[in-house]
Amino acid sequence: MKKANLLIFLLLPLFCLAQATPKLKENTTNLSEVVIQSKKKTIEQKTDRLIYHLENNVTTVGGDALSAINTAPGVVVQNNTINILGKGTSRVMIDGRMIELSGEELNNFLKSISASDIKNIEIISNPPAKYEAEGIGGLINIIMKKGAIDSWKNTTTVSYDQNKYGIYTLRNNFFYNKNKFRISASINGKTGYLNATDDLKMYFPDGLSHMKSTTKVKSENLSGKLALDYDLSERTTIGFQYLNDRNNPDFKSDIIINKYNTQNQLDNITLNNSFTDKGSGNQTYNAHLITKLDSLKRKLSFDVDYFDYNSKFDRNFIANNYRADMTFVDVNQAGRNISNQDIDNWSFKADMEHPFQAVNVSYGAKISFTNSISDVFYYNTSTGIPELDPNQSNQFKYTENNQAVYINADKKLNEKWNFQMGLRLENTKTNGFSETMNQETENNYLKLFPTFYASYQKNENNTFSLNYGKRINRPRFDLLNPFRIYINSNSYSEGNPFLKPSFSDNFEFAHSYKEILRTSVFVNIVTDGYGVLFTSKPETNTQIVTRENYFKNLNYGIGESYSASFADWWKSENSLYFLGAKTEFIKDINATPENSLQIDLSTNNTFALGKTTKLQIDFSYSSPFKSGLYEIGYTSSFDIGFKQDLLNKTMQIAFLANDIFNSSYLKDFTSVVNGVKQVYSQTESNRFVRLSVVYNFGNKKINVKERAFGNQEEKKRTGN
Repeated sequence: MKKANLLIFLLLPLFCLAQATPKLKENTTNLSEVVIQSKKKTIEQKTDRLIYHLENNVTTVGGDALSAINTAPGVVVQNNTINILGKGTSRVMIDGRMIELSGEELNNFLKSISASDIKNIEIISNPPAKYEAEGIGGLINIIMKKGAIDSWKNTTTVSYDQNKYGIYTLRNNFFYNKNKFRISASINGKTGYLNATDDLKMYFPDGLSHMKSTTKVKSENLSGKLALDYDLSERTTIGFQYLNDRNNPDFKSDIIINKYNTQNQLDNITLNNSFTDKGSGNQTYNAHLITKLDSLKRKLSFDVDYFDYNSKFDRNFIANNYRADMTFVDVNQAGRNISNQDIDNWSFKADMEHPFQAVNVSYGAKISFTNSISDVFYYNTSTGIPELDPNQSNQFKYTENNQAVYINADKKLNEKWNFQMGLRLENTKTNGFSETMNQETENNYLKLFPTFYASYQKNENNTFSLNYGKRINRPRFDLLNPFRIYINSNSYSEGNPFLKPSFSDNFEFAHSYKEILRTSVFVNIVTDGYGVLFTSKPETNTQIVTRENYFKNLNYGIGESYSASFADWWKSENSLYFLGAKTEFIKDINATPENSLQIDLSTNNTFALGKTTKLQIDFSYSSPFKSGLYEIGYTSSFDIGFKQDLLNKTMQIAFLANDIFNSSYLKDFTSVVNGVKQVYSQTESNRFVRLSVVYNFGNKKINVKERAFGNQEEKKRTGN
């Protein structure tokens, strides 16, 4: 973040404090609101979404948005992906604003948001037509806390995580609302180190190749947000939002590759040392106008958005070969891999809410323009002098234009029946050009995305619902770049300019009993599915990470969740899912699909040890299972959290012991392609302890509105 922007974020709270009259002591009204919130149901079932209220979850205190999402029912976060069980990878929104990042970049962004500022989380398995059709796994919508007019509030969170190393986090959020003017500003910083280990076994025809890697990751993040809104009149509001996020992690890896012969005797050793300097940043600008047209509650809104993303990747590595007795042989490979990516996006959209006496209708349109330039350079440094290898260097240009229109209608027939239907039309045109290969790839497709919801309330205890939605999953921009980036001397990753989007049809039938027991039966059909392929070159004992449209899939399952209060001091949230799949390969990849039943269960238990003290004990487990090309080992996590309220609840001190038995990491990720079996495991400092302090001051009745950014589809595909 530029120094000027940082200065603005730091001075805004001081300026507004000077204009306001603070009252540090909470009044009676505030205290009564806290009591009401504590009795709120943890989970609410709506027509098109499940709402999870997490204010009573002790383990999220001092944590971030990513850890909060991981506590939501039916949601699992693992390996840089957020999944709704049985659906697939999900997109994430904040107050209806899509976060246009994915993978590691999305996780870093969510880690910069304080969980204490989250009101609830919406799990939308089949999003309505108003939202972009992108994302096969539905949407996770994070709703931030809001409040009353003529007030201000400041929340500061300090936390320290101890794994093998330590991480410090400081977050500050400021809100101000006076008369016609509203402002919110936040700044978040994190620094420290993580430890990651990787283990890969590749069973080649001439023997086993076993790689072990230990990486020390320096984590650095700085992010901020500024939002301004002004009421021109009682009916019209204009506003502006700016968001900036910067990450600069460094990776120091020590890798050893042991190669065995067919008699399982150690033949030779490769020692690979590397240092990677990564960095990324994104800026988002939004200007909007909202106007209420008449007393019939017709509302028209316009948004203009600009998004800019840039990333760098600079890896130096050297790999030396040794005999089994550690006698030096030669240099296996030495190189420098540099990759840069710049993406910019403009989008314009208009939305209309048009209620009629018989039915509520909404409709709108959006256009967006995206440009991406990716540079990949590879230098051979084995002689000590960097030499550019033009055959492994490339510039890739990509453009994407998208136009969309939608209409959505909902109707409540009577006290028992409610219906909602929607239709979205999207037209997409893409062009990718590789300068080195002199290769151009174009796509042009026009697709319809229908949605349907029906709910029936039989009586005050029983509610039934049925929904359907069609979705699209477009490849991230960087996955389309055909050139390779080396992971180590025996492994590299490369994109595929011919990747096409996949499509999914989602069906779900659900029943809720007193909003205590919820049953969900679902089916998810994926066509033209694309994903990662771990292939290999047996002649060079090299692993190749590629992406292909290679499968179609039928996913199905049943989920049960149960909310219970076993006593006034003991509340429990529990879930149990049975998941299955049927996979068919649509491309000859010389592999056989296999599927098996998966069981996923979790229990979260909160104990009130007094009016201001809470203890939470959580446990989750996912069984080993087979899914298409891959077999995956079990994961589990046992967590204990403790929270103490102080100073009339203006301060909280919390302690968390996460994944106490260190069993939540990826285990035995296995595939067999071209007769070569690969088994991969990875840990990323999942076991840690955290100490947090949260302090709130000011009038806590705030009312700062978040505005949805319009470029809701493009940014998330920029992740690494």
